[in-house]
Amino acid sequence: MPHPVPASHQSYRWENLKMSATNESVGFIGVGLMGQGMASNIVAKGFPLTVMGHRNRKPVEELVAAGATEAKTPKELAARSTIIFLCVTGSPQVEAVVKGESGILAGAKPGTIVVDCSTSDPTVTVRLAAELEAKGLHLADAPLGGTPAQAAAGQLSAMIGASPEVFARIKPVCDSWAQKIVHLGPVGDGHKMKLLNNFLSLGYAAIYAEALTLGQKIGITPQVFDSVLRGSRMDCGFYQTFMKYVLERDRDAHKFTLNNALKDVRYLESVANDAGVANPIGNAVKNSFAAAVASGHGEDYVPMLSDWIAGLNGISLADKG
Repeated sequence: MPHPVPASHQSYRWENLKMSATNESVGFIGVGLMGQGMASNIVAKGFPLTVMGHRNRKPVEELVAAGATEAKTPKELAARSTIIFLCVTGSPQVEAVVKGESGILAGAKPGTIVVDCSTSDPTVTVRLAAELEAKGLHLADAPLGGTPAQAAAGQLSAMIGASPEVFARIKPVCDSWAQKIVHLGPVGDGHKMKLLNNFLSLGYAAIYAEALTLGQKIGITPQVFDSVLRGSRMDCGFYQTFMKYVLERDRDAHKFTLNNALKDVRYLESVANDAGVANPIGNAVKNSFAAAVASGHGEDYVPMLSDWIAGLNGISLADKG
């Protein structure tokens, strides 16, 4: 059960939830492959933006040059922000940023909204939301659909779990980087839907990898394979970025690591276990990624799963025959 909001925070809660978008100050933690493009669009649309220092200085310096300010800690960033976006790896990193020493909780004012754009464990999201509400703060989950190129172009999709009041406040900022926004329901629903979405895409990746390997083994090259599927009912955006790597050897075609993919399908497994649902296909997909990661390929990108599967069978997809 969510903890009740203390009476001392009630006035802050309703006053701040009705805040005009023009009064919002935005914080952004996690300006990596996706986050930099999102943050760039936020500052370009005129929102005051504070970003936190990143191990890769280039995105931070580019954002500061565009008009953002830099904070050294989550606490410092929170003190300057009314809406804080997180685009980190997963639930452990989200909790560390929010609750750690010099974390968001140490600096945030009542009424502040934390928006988790990571792909996180929904059970952790719901629990963290209750903890924040008890302190007069709010959590929304807004996981992403799309690529770093779409992030830079402001063309991502967002699946959002939030109360109606919180959604109304964060939507104008999300509009700066998202082309499609769906408000699914309460906190946690965004992350639930994101895991279902990633189950489909990562399931396709595992299937593509096996189909391409079998095809190459029996004389159907990736080029021939693609000539049939491209433009057919089996074609889609994910297929195209996957095959851009397979056909053109473009390492940057789909920059999502096998480590992250494995994390997501493990979260899916946890959700299925909690729901008492058998997911044998989900487990098969997980095992494909787990085996590739265990063999030392965790920092490879998802389309490169095809090379690992092919290698297990003694062939190369780069060989045109």
